[in-house]
Amino acid sequence: MPALQSWADDVESQDFPPRTETTDKDGVTTIVEYKLNDEGKKIKVTRKIKRTLVKQTVNHAVAERMGWAKFGAERGHKAGPDTATTVIGENVRLKLQAGGQKKDEVEEDENAALRAKLASKKITCRLCQGDHYTTRCPYKETLGGVLGDSADAEGAGGDMDTTGQSASDIRANGGKYVPVHMRAGTKGAGESMNNRNRDDLPTLRVTNLSEDATDADLWELFARFGKINRIYLGKDQDTGLCKGFAFVSFESKAEAEKAMGKINGLPYDHLILACAWSVPKVEGK
Repeated sequence: MPALQSWADDVESQDFPPRTETTDKDGVTTIVEYKLNDEGKKIKVTRKIKRTLVKQTVNHAVAERMGWAKFGAERGHKAGPDTATTVIGENVRLKLQAGGQKKDEVEEDENAALRAKLASKKITCRLCQGDHYTTRCPYKETLGGVLGDSADAEGAGGDMDTTGQSASDIRANGGKYVPVHMRAGTKGAGESMNNRNRDDLPTLRVTNLSEDATDADLWELFARFGKINRIYLGKDQDTGLCKGFAFVSFESKAEAEKAMGKINGLPYDHLILACAWSVPKVEGK
């Protein structure tokens, strides 16, 4: 007997029964075959397979496309995908609606939207700059009297708007805004700001300001004492933060004196403000 050349010759030389495949009345196919295991022993392998026909409702265009005859390299092959050339993925179901609108869309609650909008806002007291409402400020009795914040002061404006024109005047003019110098009882056009030197304006120098202070904070703090001509806030050129000082120019010296008396020594944003007259620079110094 000649020596075996390879393991394939060894398998062919084994006397195995032929592979059998039978199907019963329930549609279960039984496949029986024989082979050698890893230890070189002959074993019998039995497999049972049941094929079930699954019917699925698809779009008419998809059903029509499935009935097309194969073409190209697949011409003449049996119907259905070939596992050698086709990879079948998961079915992705898309529910398309006309206009792209949802039928069961729930309207958003306006109050909930408002609460979500205000959730990122920072609450700041107008009196002490603390993180609470002004009406609940613990220093309201002291700071409110110093700064002049009261219910009477807030209601003193009546029905005047921010431009100084009353609601009756607006209705009389057909709802149009009338400039100040053109209203009844005025002397005419006002003086230009350029006719007055800025050095002649009564200016206050405010120090010990917080680095978080802004121009809007100073306008809100000083505007209650009178008409302001300009405000200059010292800022760092790199960071843009306040450098701790500012200059506030009033139109009236009496109003500036009143503001200086109220602001000097006032607790503001956890600091004590200092307010004094601004001394102009002398040329040559």
